[in-house]
Amino acid sequence: MAEHIEEKIKNYRTAPFDARFPNTNQTRNCYQNYLDFHRCNKALSDKGQDTAPCGWYQRVYKSLCPLSWVEKWDGQIEDGSFPGKI
Repeated sequence: MAEHIEEKIKNYRTAPFDARFPNTNQTRNCYQNYLDFHRCNKALSDKGQDTAPCGWYQRVYKSLCPLSWVEKWDGQIEDGSFPGKI
């Protein structure tokens, strides 16, 4: 069973359905996965653990978010002006 799930995760091409975001507009889904990726990285890095599990969030937000938004948010994080709580 676990092997089957791992294979699905490895071979997925786009973001799967998320019941928290049932509407057609996926803007909040994009933003939430971007935040979750950075929160996951921070939490696992602070504990000295491997951050590989965070890659799931990164793949999802990269498939949902426009590149211009991601570049803007990355710049804001570097500048310390990102409005989200990471």
